[in-house]
Amino acid sequence: MKKILLPLSFALAQMLAVSAFAQNVNGQASPAQVAPPAHTDVTPAEKAGARMERKAAGAAASKDESPQEGTPKSAGTARKGTRAERKAAHAKHKAKVSAENKRGEIKAVPGTAGEPAKN
Repeated sequence: MKKILLPLSFALAQMLAVSAFAQNVNGQASPAQVAPPAHTDVTPAEKAGARMERKAAGAAASKDESPQEGTPKSAGTARKGTRAERKAAHAKHKAKVSAENKRGEIKAVPGTAGEPAKN
């Protein structure tokens, strides 16, 4: 019984202490905490002006080339030649591999479609 009552009494004491510190001397919350912040009406012209400022800042930020939030921007890689040169190199490599395959120089790798995997 003591094992249950002791933790429950600590929890109850904490709940009472929190509610006691949250109240004012009278037992009511202070008016400064209850009152909402003062609201000022904004004219459509002021809204448009603020929107234009944000738009200009956004455009400047989008044109800025510096990386944002720790993500480096890659400079990219240049192509190794024209499209015709790449196609010619591909055809040459394909012909070479085809000839090696016909001569039997290329063996199937275990586990691929050419040969079953060894267990």
